Amino acid sequence: MTIGPEHIPKTIDEFPILCVAAACAQGETIISGAEELRVKESDRIAAMATELRRLGATVEERPDGLRIAGGRPLTGAVCQSHGDHRVAMSMMVAGLVARGETRVEDTACVATSFPGFDKQLRGLLTPLGQG
Repeated sequence: MTIGPEHIPKTIDEFPILCVAAACAQGETIISGAEELRVKESDRIAAMATELRRLGATVEERPDGLRIAGGRPLTGAVCQSHGDHRVAMSMMVAGLVARGETRVEDTACVATSFPGFDKQLRGLLTPLGQG
């Protein structure tokens, strides 16, 4: 799949979770024309490349985006939020599909956009939302 410059304005906020989806999907995903993501709450291009690699994904960082070779199982790791709420939430979701334990550090930033995200996420994982 290719996500080019014409799609970036519509996917700025979704970039981190799209990267997680690309790492889990079969095949290669190329995201280009996304230079502006280097100056958001964090350098989201570098942050997602770094954190997906920690989970075992094959990721090539480019000046304007990423090339992600999907389909390899992700493995648990200690990940960083980079102080970015969207990176933090995306890595928490990635941890759901990773083999082994995944811990995301410095998640207080999530309260910026979704207070209680971790509780909601845990609720999805328990029968009938109990627990």
